[in-house]
Amino acid sequence: MDHITVMPADVKWQDAPPSLPKGAKIAVLEGNLTAPGPFTFRVRVPDGYKVPPHWHPAVEHMTVLQGMFYLGMGDKWDETVAKEYPVGSFSAMPQGMHHFAWTKGETVIQVHGMGPWGITYVNPSDDPRNAPSASKQ
Repeated sequence: MDHITVMPADVKWQDAPPSLPKGAKIAVLEGNLTAPGPFTFRVRVPDGYKVPPHWHPAVEHMTVLQGMFYLGMGDKWDETVAKEYPVGSFSAMPQGMHHFAWTKGETVIQVHGMGPWGITYVNPSDDPRNAPSASKQ
């Protein structure tokens, strides 16, 4: 591995993959999200952004860089079990742990782990790739 440095002015935002709800932007800082190996990426989302209950195929590490992030564990959306994660908060979730999230204010999180990165929704109807408009894109 080579030394990698990404300065704030060099962060390149692009539309998030279709597996995430519309409105998210991502910036890959390290690695390839679709390949085996280490990755680091940032996700920028608008106020009120929601990700329904889902899980990831590998351990996921998350740090809040901006905004307010809410994270709840479980198969069903239940805001009463969620925890508030202000700027500077960190969370590491085991492979396959079911969780959901939402934001207050524009929020940026940094995610790192070992790829390939993926997301599977607990309820397939929550998966944006299964939305009727997804097949028209």
